[in-house]
Amino acid sequence: MNEEQIIALCKKGDPPAQKKLFGMYSKGMLAVCRRYIKDNNNAEELMLNGFFKFFTTIERFNYSDEKSIGSWLKTIILNECFMFLRRNKDEQLLSEDFAVEVSMDEGILDKMEAAEILRLIAAMPDGYRVVFSMYIIEGYSHKEISTILGITEGASKSQLSRAKIFLQKKLAANEMMYER
Repeated sequence: MNEEQIIALCKKGDPPAQKKLFGMYSKGMLAVCRRYIKDNNNAEELMLNGFFKFFTTIERFNYSDEKSIGSWLKTIILNECFMFLRRNKDEQLLSEDFAVEVSMDEGILDKMEAAEILRLIAAMPDGYRVVFSMYIIEGYSHKEISTILGITEGASKSQLSRAKIFLQKKLAANEMMYER
């Protein structure tokens, strides 16, 4: 059974089709949640809420290709995460210290495995990690981030700057390990 057929069955409320679709996408969507939400229970709950919204609004979904399902699901999941972050604003997201432009030596990244890079990102303080992920990974602008999270653009820029400094320090430590 292909994805288009699975979607057609999901639109009819077919539980086995819903389970199949959930199985196909839940791991990736949970990874998206965990990029923004450190607590595993909250991340799982947001992922499940996103799937619930997906299945309750699926009649509006028009299948065009395999990428369209993942894209639509990811949008719903990201919105769940961003709503959660707005409701649970952390002091780290409110700081608007002067943001300096920080450049990164990305040569070390070529020597590292993706899992190592993701571990470094996951180790960032919440505010850094959220803004870094939104800006660098998802491609949101500082203006969009400020609107989504309910913070100022300056706070977004500051968090990104601090995230880059944090990564530089961690990468420098890793580079020393790779040179040995």
